[in-house]
Amino acid sequence: MSTPGILDLSWKATKMSDQNIPAEDGIDEILNLPLDAWHRAKGARMVPFAGYTMPIQYEGIIAEHRWTRDQAGLFDVSHMGQLIVSGEDDGVAVDDALEALLPGDIKGLAEGKMRYSLLLNDEGGALDDLMITRTPTGFYVVVNGAVKWEDIGHLREYLPDEITLNHLEDRALLALQGPKAVNALERVVPGVSRLCFMEADMFIWGEDPLWISRSGYTGEDGFEISVPADHVERLADALCAQPEVKPIGLGARDSLRLEAGLPLYGHDLDETIDPIEADLGFAVSKRRRMDGGFMGAGPVLAAIANGVSRKRVGLHVEGKMPVREGALLFSGAEQVGRVTSGGHSPSLDRPIAMGFVATALAQPGTPLEAEVRGKRVPVIVTALPFVPHHYVRKGAAK
Repeated sequence: MSTPGILDLSWKATKMSDQNIPAEDGIDEILNLPLDAWHRAKGARMVPFAGYTMPIQYEGIIAEHRWTRDQAGLFDVSHMGQLIVSGEDDGVAVDDALEALLPGDIKGLAEGKMRYSLLLNDEGGALDDLMITRTPTGFYVVVNGAVKWEDIGHLREYLPDEITLNHLEDRALLALQGPKAVNALERVVPGVSRLCFMEADMFIWGEDPLWISRSGYTGEDGFEISVPADHVERLADALCAQPEVKPIGLGARDSLRLEAGLPLYGHDLDETIDPIEADLGFAVSKRRRMDGGFMGAGPVLAAIANGVSRKRVGLHVEGKMPVREGALLFSGAEQVGRVTSGGHSPSLDRPIAMGFVATALAQPGTPLEAEVRGKRVPVIVTALPFVPHHYVRKGAAK
């Protein structure tokens, strides 16, 4: 059941200091997730990813992809950074500090509500994309694993000294995704079904505090569950004991998010790409467009006012040859863009891709060509997502 309590900072959260950040020569060290032995016992094929050894597949990417679309898949996303940003004055100072860095409406974010946002540099380029949730004691922020130490360093540099940044290093993070995720999780943690998309709350499972949000990265309904790392194996076992749930690897996570048209940081989004080019203008809220005041506001607001020279689009690939990241896009003899993500769509049984093209060619239905191994492959610009989202929004929770 849900508790009336708070996101408890007594989770052995570690206040960031210089010694918490790995030395430059240690960043390439490959670490193990808390569930490493559990994954191996389940037959996972393990690969290095974002500084960790992670499962890429168990039974096969296509089978795992389809299971998640039909049932419920359990993903280990413990490599991601879980942070708490807190301060004084009932959170007002924290709101102001975060709005100086993020382009979203943080002040208008109600308790228990989540928002997608971005860390930007002075030029408006994305240092990372993230999820932020208001809790009774501050803000819970989840950042990408591949750049979490850079994000922590950036936040430490630009947040005022009176703002506290805690890294929840002793917590794991699981994502349960798929149309039957709610059925399975409700049996294990009663009460979670009352959450709607982009809502979160504290729940008690046995004696363990779980911070659970109804969110995810597949386009399906689902949940993300923050759990003490010492107890994550027990929770993973409890979830996989449900008939709807199987463990799913990184391979299917990537194909699912591609079908959902969701950008992957470091591929479809990086510090040279601004939110407007990336088709993420929704992350720059109306009030912030009027008031500015966030890092990179000048270039981003200029891009909104004047337009951009390139846009992120979906691409339907004709034929069966996959078009991968890095493939150049052409209109006739002219190079007009580049593919940033691509692969086979198990749901559509065809190759699909995302990439950036000249804005004049970004309209759905525009024919282009991708260069693959010296050959030209016809592609058609298409609207995103490739597969409809199935989020459970307010008024439809079950």
